[in-house]
Amino acid sequence: MKLKVIAVCWALCVCSFSSVSKEEPMVQVSIGTLDTLAPFENNLFPDKTVQIWLPEGYSDSKKYAVLYMHDGQNLFDANSTWNKQAWDIDDVATRLMATGKVRDFIVVGAFNGNVNGKFTRRNEYFPQKVFEALPGKWQQHLKQSQSYNTPLFEGPISSDKYLQFLTQVLKPYIDTHYSVHTDRDNTFVMGSSMGGLISLYAISEYPDIFGGAACLSTHWPGGNPEADSPVPAAFVKYMQEHLPDPQNHKIYFDLGTAQLDSYYPPSQALADAVMREKGYNYQNWITNTFVGDGHEEHYWRDRLHIPLLFLLGK
Repeated sequence: MKLKVIAVCWALCVCSFSSVSKEEPMVQVSIGTLDTLAPFENNLFPDKTVQIWLPEGYSDSKKYAVLYMHDGQNLFDANSTWNKQAWDIDDVATRLMATGKVRDFIVVGAFNGNVNGKFTRRNEYFPQKVFEALPGKWQQHLKQSQSYNTPLFEGPISSDKYLQFLTQVLKPYIDTHYSVHTDRDNTFVMGSSMGGLISLYAISEYPDIFGGAACLSTHWPGGNPEADSPVPAAFVKYMQEHLPDPQNHKIYFDLGTAQLDSYYPPSQALADAVMREKGYNYQNWITNTFVGDGHEEHYWRDRLHIPLLFLLGK
């Protein structure tokens, strides 16, 4: 197997989503209210931290749409992240709601995995059906792959369990504890890199729950970018078989052209071809390319308003 990868780029991806630690600074928002459940009590992921952002003026007298996001520790406060970058979704969402161009919504951020000191983010975010469709030697190869002496995967793939947590544990809690719309047309999912993969997987596996997904800088290689990898083709096949109905779903993709994102255009082109083949068009699908953008939170923050307008626009 020929490895074609810039190590520093994958290291950037690894570090950008460092898992929560007991000594992590307290997360603060500049506007609105942040409820923190640490841990969120459940049997599937007992150590999972969840944060719920409520916009300024949140009221039980009205209903809100819900945006579920991955990598929750990177969403709100740059002062609490390792690289001093964050999505700043509280600021971006507030500005958009103030214009009246998007419906009012709350944000539910689930932190990425850390089980017994092991970094399990990729185990939770690599779509399980895609992984299991790979040849056995490639499954083993991915499990043995490392970056800077750190395994890319620690333990079994658990993305099906993670989606079960989102849809059967976390969503019922949100639906009963907050004043929200509970239907598909007001329930969305968003993430970047591996979070883009799991967002696509979520809307495909649970099309009756999620009405829209935003997948930023989607990490189609799944692991280290390799020239002969069957992973992108496996995603194409999965999409051909499992994409939700374009009549009542929206999907947003984007990518940059620098850092790790520079590997994505060929795979994104394959995914786009499947989207057209399955009947998606400008009304329910966007793929944007941002020349010069790389694989970091500040890039996703700067273009975050675009998928929010697309998914939640009035």
